[in-house]
Amino acid sequence: MEFTNQFIFFSGLLLCLAILAGIASNRTGAPLLLAFLAVGVLFGEDGPGGIVFNDMSLSYSVCSLALAIILFDGGIHTPLKNFKQSLGPALLLATLGVLVTTGVVAVGVLYFLDVGVFQALLYGAIVGSTDAAAVFLLLRQRGILLKPHMSSTLEVESGINDPMAIFLTLIFVQLLLLQDGELNTFEIGGEFVRQAGIGAALGYAGGRILIWLCDRLELASGLYPIFALAGSLLLFGSTNLLGGSGFLAVYLAGLRLGNHDYKTKQLVRQFMDGLAWLSQLGMLLILGLLVTPSKLIQDIPTAMIIAGVLIFLARPVAVFICLIFNDFTWREKLFISWVGLRGAIPIYLAIIPVMFGLEGDYFNIAFIIVFCSLFLQGWTVRIAAKILAVEQKEPI
Repeated sequence: MEFTNQFIFFSGLLLCLAILAGIASNRTGAPLLLAFLAVGVLFGEDGPGGIVFNDMSLSYSVCSLALAIILFDGGIHTPLKNFKQSLGPALLLATLGVLVTTGVVAVGVLYFLDVGVFQALLYGAIVGSTDAAAVFLLLRQRGILLKPHMSSTLEVESGINDPMAIFLTLIFVQLLLLQDGELNTFEIGGEFVRQAGIGAALGYAGGRILIWLCDRLELASGLYPIFALAGSLLLFGSTNLLGGSGFLAVYLAGLRLGNHDYKTKQLVRQFMDGLAWLSQLGMLLILGLLVTPSKLIQDIPTAMIIAGVLIFLARPVAVFICLIFNDFTWREKLFISWVGLRGAIPIYLAIIPVMFGLEGDYFNIAFIIVFCSLFLQGWTVRIAAKILAVEQKEPI
């Protein structure tokens, strides 16, 4: 009974402090997600809170659930017009862009560090995708209004690039676990097509079913948001069980649902928005609690090298390659490169090799890279927007 009361007390305390830290970050200019992570670290093993929490499997499960909710909410709040307008460049950035980023980071790791090829590729895959929450929370926090084609491209890219990064991470973990380390390109390519295909098909079908049910079911108004949440989680779990990408499925289902008019639509949007905030808070607090700052010191040089390659080389190369045939100016491409922030996703992905017992400080290194990205890019995004003149002038 005492443990239960303590758990409830500290859960409420952490959430309240995280929200208050968010208010403080708005006043100081600190990136919002950085404040959430900091609260988790302060209450962790080395902080004043002294909470010892190191259950990687539980953290992975909770963060998977939180990420599914965040992506479903992201789909709900993405206008279909923006999705169609930017699908081409965003899809390239979410697939080819993640592959190029992974490859360039791996080359940099092989050049600067004494590691194997698959380990270098794993580092690249972990940090390969941008974070939707990090990008758009930061833009809203800074009050930056981008030109529509840029905003929609960043929005859709960050919403659909997680499946590719998760897929690559799992593949390289499996290859590192194999004794012979053989790489069958055709099998890997076929597996990705299968996961993406099943995820896209079930996401589209699941969205249509949710729309059909929301139009016809007679429920108490407060039950519609809960029903939408239950449907998204059912879709996420069933897609994963069938071998598809559950993250892609829930994003596409949310996109379908969010762009259809049905009763209590506004109530569902408000409920999912609040739940996505709670999921983001919970995920960052858990990831912060997992970190032991005293153990980060030895990994700082390695992480700084990877962060430098990622921010100043890999991301720009990926963006310029993927957008070479699109109508983006070089200034816009540079800004898209700079605003490709890494948030909770790399830390979440770094849990996977730890759970499989692979050697290497993947989790600590990913945490430092995310901190560098949020600190450096997050604090300078307003300056970059002004220098590159990419903001949209608001109509009078």
